[in-house]
Amino acid sequence: MFKSLDPILHSPLRLAVMSLLVAKKEAEFTFIKEQTNSTAGNLSVQITKLEAAKYIEVTKGYKGKRPQTLVQITKVGRKAFNDYVKSLNTYINPE
Repeated sequence: MFKSLDPILHSPLRLAVMSLLVAKKEAEFTFIKEQTNSTAGNLSVQITKLEAAKYIEVTKGYKGKRPQTLVQITKVGRKAFNDYVKSLNTYINPE
């Protein structure tokens, strides 16, 4: 009856990051940090976990003379997020 929930996405901060990326497709690290009200260190750790799972891609570069980190959702990440939402629905609306 209840589907298992993806442990990678079941963390509040990782779920928030993925939710932002589903809507925006890509975002700067600083934008994600501000939107999630997280610390740079904690966000960095969670982004590394999402990247290891192939749910996101991280691109580091420069915007002018300033370093810039862009985070983008992958097809694998989008599918995992959609599956997570479907699984969560089995808890909200059990049949």
